[in-house]
Amino acid sequence: MHTATLKLFSPQSDVVFGAISPEVGREIPRTHVRMSSEPGELVLNIEASDLSALRAALNSYLRWIKVAEDVTRKAGEKDG
Repeated sequence: MHTATLKLFSPQSDVVFGAISPEVGREIPRTHVRMSSEPGELVLNIEASDLSALRAALNSYLRWIKVAEDVTRKAGEKDG
């Protein structure tokens, strides 16, 4: 079993958590994902049966996290 743990320290961590939490419940072949959140911190644990599945899951979650942060940042610029 291969594992990766991502820790994101961001003022938007609660927004990112809410945005990507539906993805955690989805089945991704050969992977299991858990996510937790504390104020200012998001922790994502990915377990995969092989490196290809781990890489694919990491790429997906990193992309979703970036999109959530970009949208939150843009929304803040409009409000400010």
